[in-house]
Amino acid sequence: MGGRVRGRVTARATTAELIRRKRDGAPLTEAQIADLVVGIVDGSVSDGQVAAFAMAVYFRGMSREECAALTRAMRHSGVVLDWSDLDGPILDKHSTGGVGDKVSLILAPVVAACGGFVPMISGRGLGHTGGTLDKLGSIPGYDTVPGLDRFRAAVRAAGCAIVGQTADLAPADRRLYAIRDVTATVESIPLITASILSKKLAAGLDALVMDVKVGSGAFAPSLESATELTESLLSVAADAGLPTVAVLTDMSWALGHHVGNALEVREAIDVLTGRRHDTRLYTVTLALACELLVLGGLAGDTATAAALVEKALASGAAAERFGRMVAALGGPRNLVECPDRYLAGAPVELAVAPEVAGVITRMDARAVGLLVVQLGGGRQRVQDAIDPAVGLAEVRGPGEAVGRDRPIALVHARSTADAETAAATLRRAVTVSDEPIGATPSPVLRRMGAAR
Repeated sequence: MGGRVRGRVTARATTAELIRRKRDGAPLTEAQIADLVVGIVDGSVSDGQVAAFAMAVYFRGMSREECAALTRAMRHSGVVLDWSDLDGPILDKHSTGGVGDKVSLILAPVVAACGGFVPMISGRGLGHTGGTLDKLGSIPGYDTVPGLDRFRAAVRAAGCAIVGQTADLAPADRRLYAIRDVTATVESIPLITASILSKKLAAGLDALVMDVKVGSGAFAPSLESATELTESLLSVAADAGLPTVAVLTDMSWALGHHVGNALEVREAIDVLTGRRHDTRLYTVTLALACELLVLGGLAGDTATAAALVEKALASGAAAERFGRMVAALGGPRNLVECPDRYLAGAPVELAVAPEVAGVITRMDARAVGLLVVQLGGGRQRVQDAIDPAVGLAEVRGPGEAVGRDRPIALVHARSTADAETAAATLRRAVTVSDEPIGATPSPVLRRMGAAR
């Protein structure tokens, strides 16, 4: 008994010393990082210690070598998938997180319809940003964390499957990710890099495209900070032998018409079926899909890739792949045809008129994301449940006119009080002017990575 107690004390002391070293700015060795990751997985490192480590990294940073070591250790903390039995490239996309970003729900079935296979390991919301997994969790029956056999079967059946980290895939990141979300350590470039790439490397990819968001609703508010993050991602991906291209996209505005989990699934289905699409959302999706098709060898150039994407959407092939994915993972077989039958709606809807009529010239996208979190559409604590029905619908974008008969958005809430509070927050988050803003710039800001 005494020996076991001494063993636990020694383990705690070792972890405390590692945290102290990082707190004081000293570098960590690959062996020290590997030991920490083992402790994160087996539970010998407490939640408090994980949070302290994340905070130390947030303030002190990591060298490129430390970040690569953390990524490798988290990748190998669980199973690394092998897709050698499939007859197409294994491709994926990842976003650094945005407000209203439902690109993955559209891109994965599009790429599958073009001949790729997309085993996408996604995450839940972090801070003010929405999570793809939370959006899919609004679909009744959809298994967001299936076993590996079901995950593999879904990829084979549909060409794509969007799921969360199981106990087998990058389990170290799964725990660290949840703690970062509630400890104000989300915006650390080394931790973002290791989190993203450990999951993607564990998924056994042939190529990856990164959507690095820039602006008030992103973790990288400036082009300079986004470029720094992108360089970190590209460097660590190259170190791991994963061909990767990054596209920097604007997150000064909510992306698309809707913000909120069930609302965003409905909007993604509208794009896939051709019912309706937001120009900025389509532009970002098209740019990322084209990069991935070229990188994966499914198209020789961007123009050819764009034609393949448009055909996949216009023919209904992408929508059919999305439906197959949902069914393979336990969701309704006719979700694409009947989304309103299955996706939850909020009991209160409130149109938010501006204080004065005019044109929207600015949006604090971060404030909009936090508004949805406060409505219940995101987490403020690890254990918080997500309300899939709440959010904002018909959000007006840059340069759009608003007035008494053209609201800024429709708040979907659980109560009238919640809706009125959200409406006041939204009015403060949006600037309305009587002067037009001219042509709206493209949301695609910059491409970084391998030459075409």
